[in-house]
Amino acid sequence: MRVKVVPDYYSLTLVTAQAEILGGIPVIGLREPLIEGLPRLIKRAFDILVTVLLLIPGMPLMGVIAAFIRLDSRGAAMLHMKRVGENGRIFDMVKFRTMIAGADQETVRMSGAPENGQNLHKRKDDPRVTRIGRILRRYRLDELPQFLNVIKGDMSLVGPRPEMPWLVDRYESWQRKRFAVPQGITGWWQINGRSDRPMPLNTEDDLYYVYNYSLWLDIRILLRTPLVVLRGKGAF
Repeated sequence: MRVKVVPDYYSLTLVTAQAEILGGIPVIGLREPLIEGLPRLIKRAFDILVTVLLLIPGMPLMGVIAAFIRLDSRGAAMLHMKRVGENGRIFDMVKFRTMIAGADQETVRMSGAPENGQNLHKRKDDPRVTRIGRILRRYRLDELPQFLNVIKGDMSLVGPRPEMPWLVDRYESWQRKRFAVPQGITGWWQINGRSDRPMPLNTEDDLYYVYNYSLWLDIRILLRTPLVVLRGKGAF
């Protein structure tokens, strides 16, 4: 009986591969793209340094935003939301409230099934979003409190966005590879389409970052983020 196996070349190209000779036999060693050792230490030090520098002028701005949120609608200015982080760990992500109080309880009910690959838990015409919330979302100011998550070590400045647990439950196995690295405030997906792109393409962008990580890539993404934010494209 002759047996032939078709390898998953797509997955093989996404891991760090190194060819070598073992006992006279050519083999390919595969390594998952985890950020560890010195590269991880450098990434963490870079996150803390840049975050502290940004928080110096950012804290007064966050105070002003919090005041406007409280004046615009009833409820707390900031929310603690459960998110899935690196290696599937659940943590509390902080962000400014952009919806009416209690809107998060309707998220799963409104999500429905995807249309053309686009998850429906985010809508351009969502009636739950407040007036100040639309401005904050457009320019991503609602994510400023996540600098505190970076200081705590729950997140990084750059990486795939932390996802809601109930959405991760719907993931296919290949999509879960995005949690192999620290989740971030901004990332490759955010500077290449944001909410305009359907979910499968978002994950592919995240995996591009995962398998091509470098400090220089982080710097490139951070430098391009302000321009994307000012354009406000794909944000809702």
